[in-house]
Amino acid sequence: MNSMQIRKKFIDFFVKNGHQHVPSSSLIPAQDPTLLFANAGMNQFKDLFLGKEKRSYTRAVTIQKCMRAGGKHSDLDNVGFTKRHLTFFEMMGNFSFGDYFKKDAIRFAWNFLTQEIKFDPNVMYITVYKDDDESYNIWHTEIGVPEKQISRLGEADNFWQMGDTGPCGPCTEIYIDRGIIYGCGSTDCAPGCSCDRFLEVWNLVFMQYDRQVDGSDVPLKQTGVDTGMGIERLASVIQNVDSVFQTDLFIPIIERIEKLSTVTYKNSSKQIQAAFHVLADHIRSSTFLIADGCAPTNEGRGYVLRKIIRRAALFAQRLTDKNIFPDLADAVIDQMGSVYPELIQNKKLIKNVLNSEVEKFSTNLQHGNIILQDYLKQAQKTKRISGEQAFKLYDTYGFPLELAVAFAKEEGFSVDTEGFEALMEEQRERSGRKVADALDALKVPENITTEFTGYTELITPSKVRAIVKNDTFVDTVNKGDSCWILTEKSPFFIVGGGQVPDQGTLTFGNQDVAIQEVRFIDGRIAARIAAPVNITVGDAVISTVDKQWRINAMKNHTATHLLQAALIELFGKTIKQSGSLVHPDYLRFDFSYHENLSSDDIKKVEDIVNQKIRDNIVVDVEYMPMPEALKRGALAFFGDKYNPEEVRCVQISEFSAELCGGTHVPRTGDIGTFKIIEISALSAGHRRIVAVTGPKAIDLFQTVYSDVKTLSQEFKVKTHEVLDAVFKQKEQIRELQIELRQLKKEALLHTMPEWLSETEEIKDIPYLCKIVQGYAPDDLRDLATMLTNKKPGFYFLVNNSEEACSFIAMVSPEFSSKIDLKKFAAWLREAVQLRGGGKANIIQGGGPRVSSDLCEKIKLWLSAI
Repeated sequence: MNSMQIRKKFIDFFVKNGHQHVPSSSLIPAQDPTLLFANAGMNQFKDLFLGKEKRSYTRAVTIQKCMRAGGKHSDLDNVGFTKRHLTFFEMMGNFSFGDYFKKDAIRFAWNFLTQEIKFDPNVMYITVYKDDDESYNIWHTEIGVPEKQISRLGEADNFWQMGDTGPCGPCTEIYIDRGIIYGCGSTDCAPGCSCDRFLEVWNLVFMQYDRQVDGSDVPLKQTGVDTGMGIERLASVIQNVDSVFQTDLFIPIIERIEKLSTVTYKNSSKQIQAAFHVLADHIRSSTFLIADGCAPTNEGRGYVLRKIIRRAALFAQRLTDKNIFPDLADAVIDQMGSVYPELIQNKKLIKNVLNSEVEKFSTNLQHGNIILQDYLKQAQKTKRISGEQAFKLYDTYGFPLELAVAFAKEEGFSVDTEGFEALMEEQRERSGRKVADALDALKVPENITTEFTGYTELITPSKVRAIVKNDTFVDTVNKGDSCWILTEKSPFFIVGGGQVPDQGTLTFGNQDVAIQEVRFIDGRIAARIAAPVNITVGDAVISTVDKQWRINAMKNHTATHLLQAALIELFGKTIKQSGSLVHPDYLRFDFSYHENLSSDDIKKVEDIVNQKIRDNIVVDVEYMPMPEALKRGALAFFGDKYNPEEVRCVQISEFSAELCGGTHVPRTGDIGTFKIIEISALSAGHRRIVAVTGPKAIDLFQTVYSDVKTLSQEFKVKTHEVLDAVFKQKEQIRELQIELRQLKKEALLHTMPEWLSETEEIKDIPYLCKIVQGYAPDDLRDLATMLTNKKPGFYFLVNNSEEACSFIAMVSPEFSSKIDLKKFAAWLREAVQLRGGGKANIIQGGGPRVSSDLCEKIKLWLSAI
């Protein structure tokens, strides 16, 4: 049975048993700061388990894309060295939201495995949470599993939680006994043993609690069932192969690696096969992450993606000198594209990002590898890389800790990861890491709600429903106190669709006070103020949005939708939003695209958007079920959270349709005009456009026209001739600079005899130190080159400006064995705070202004070598 057949059997079985088939959500969790990636099938149902959301169904079945390569649940270090660990996998799962519980969940799982998959009950072993007598009795009494095939295990094995906080509960797991040949040889071997004999295939989690920040468990309003079964593990058992990498899910990738590297997998050593496994896993995770909008960066999710790609690059070098990793994406896309169409849509982007990232890393990888090899030689006795060494590899050479650990592990070495983390913590403190906000964990009583009125009005009378002072609920605050005010109704918009929060005022009686910040506290709208009077819960209050702030934000938000639609119209559906910011002064739109946009491309985009503005199209907002919105072609974006029962669809007739919670102008003509002011590359395949509309665009046009008019008068040309005049003057300046440089060279030649006569010999090496003024770094370089050509030796030239200096140190090749410029650079840094770098025979740099005694100090250094 192949993986496609397994998928179909699973979905069909649970649909037949009354479950709604729900497609996989993105690997990027929707507005959930507690998760880096979707790591389980239940992620998209979190609010259903918490009772914060209702849907038309109470039981569901999914096959969810999952990543475990960062945060609490990470298998990255194990990938390649075990038979079952993966960073990317697909989790088959069935769910109950206040419908069935333990009895039916256990029966569904048993029936599927024994009737549909045809597993022999005699090889099926069960574990339950140590205190869960109910599950134990269901398995033994009702299903008929013998006692010898049921084990009670502790919290580490049989209590599941999604993250540090959120839904959790006891679980029961189903294991398959693969036989003694897979075992550790112990007579006590049983489920829970770390060997490969008993393979866990299905985990049934019984959601009963909501774990709080303090670690306590609060009972959920309704119980639920969350099950998870990795298709890769199940396939390995059904297909009777030794590891997940030998299933039909990985064979096409393994074969592609063999073809590109000319290395045969089957007869290779374990180390080489591990490299195959790492590449096969990492190309799947990288391909799916990029398709879902993730880009390599130096923080958060992007950093995890970067680590995965770099780890793959390291292991690829064990098979070939060629950059084969990006080409492996074809095997993933060919195999999985029919299940996940986003892979096909983003094929060019995926390969472009992978190529760029691997090529960027190759230089650092080679250098870092050399340094690491040196550290390994130094640590032959201890067999341990220090935290300082690991941190230097990371901080100086971009060599991730995970790569150092993986490489050291294969050589029989360990890495002081605790020492590394301590140094990382110091670095985070120096860079001003954000401190956790206590308001994020504050729970608002259920009877306190806030109705958002801002879609239809900017002024809303209401009452104070709650007051928060110093992260605590209070009944009253005094005049001047800093506090958060929660009202029954509020027109203040909070971040959604990238739009920044509103500004405005609160009015108590006849006292107005400007709000300092608007935010959500446990899903309720709260405004921070300095109380203008004594305020008590129940007081009347009027909330007023800054009208111009909101109007300008609305113009930019609707323009962002037009921009996205124009990009898709011109360049196709490979355009994928990866972030946006809607501010009253400007809009910023981040998107994926594999090519640079030319000036002509930008003009075409502007022309389309401005034409739609002139057409003055109605901006229509409708609420509808998500399937209906998607049927109309509405765009939905990763990281955004949608209730599939009712989404807000913003439509601009026959041009744009997006799911969006932001505020918009009634008609496109209200935007006024649109102008792109900046386009930049954020990373390979990811670009950013910044644009202005309305009043800001007019201000820009007026400023530019005024500047062009001034230049036309200055150059005494017509306005349309200004650009030619500027280019002409630029060329004249370039020619003058060339002429000036030639004159300076001739002048420098005249100084040569005098400077050469000032050289002195230190340990048989001609030496000259000269401190001058008015010389550029290139001048110093030319001077040093001419001096070494005329008379081989060691030359140190410094140009002092008012507060700083620049320098060059050059040594002739015949003396480079005597003078180590790397050591000289270290001495300069320590002795006189001059920093520089370069090659074996030349270093350049700068620092604070130097005094005349520097030359004597260098002479002493030379004398001591």
